[in-house]
Amino acid sequence: MIVPIWIVLSSGVIIYNNYVYNTLNFRYPVFLVTWHLFFAAISTRVLARTTNLMSSLKDVHISQQTFFRSILPIGVLFSGSLILSNTAYLYLSVSYIQMLKAFNPVAILLISWAFRISDPNKRLALIVLMISAGVALASGGERRFNLFGFIVQALAVVFESSRLVMIQILLQGLKMDPLVSLHYYAPVCAALNLLALPFTEGMAPFLALQEVGLPILLSNAAIAFALNVAAVFLVGVGSGLILTLAGVFKDILLVSGSVLIFGSIITPMQVFGYSIALGGLVLFKTSGGK
Repeated sequence: MIVPIWIVLSSGVIIYNNYVYNTLNFRYPVFLVTWHLFFAAISTRVLARTTNLMSSLKDVHISQQTFFRSILPIGVLFSGSLILSNTAYLYLSVSYIQMLKAFNPVAILLISWAFRISDPNKRLALIVLMISAGVALASGGERRFNLFGFIVQALAVVFESSRLVMIQILLQGLKMDPLVSLHYYAPVCAALNLLALPFTEGMAPFLALQEVGLPILLSNAAIAFALNVAAVFLVGVGSGLILTLAGVFKDILLVSGSVLIFGSIITPMQVFGYSIALGGLVLFKTSGGK
């Protein structure tokens, strides 16, 4: 039951954010991400006091040294990833962004090879080429291509992939589920974003708040937080292949939803390229990729 709930929430967050940015014309991703993080920081602390969902928190001990050497730099990457990935929705369609996200595991693998966390092998190298070729074809078929948006999303992939690799390097041995991770990272990222807000969006988002309304802001942040709660239950449920296929189904659902809800245009070349990339992604996950 948790897998379909995760699919709905994961798709819902992206579609809802795109609705806020492009339909309601609230084009302030730094503010919205900061608001999500503040909401998450408060919510994780409420859950820690009132439920058993975060019982593993007592087993995680973060020293001052670990905070500054690990949590803070990873938080910077996390913050950058969230801001960049949300900014991309101002310039690119939901469907095209999902196609570009297929490159995420490739970026993680390449960075892992660069840091010598894993050793290169021919099979994974061929799968990397397959995914890359699929994403390249999907990009070539994009009718509403925006170079700035493409660069922003590419940087988001680099930041997110670097964050995941840094977690492997710096937090090895610390077992943190998604909610416990959010408990530590949300306040750090919210503070970093708040420092960046005056230089990026200034007072503009605060002046535009009345156009969006409190119900939209609260429900938007609540759905984003619910996704993290669902992720806790998702861990350990089913095999890696089932979760991979669930992710692929979610991506297909999002691309289809982008066409039906927002009128995105998808060309035959994009369908062909994205199919190759998704096939490569399944092969990647079943071949020992992460």
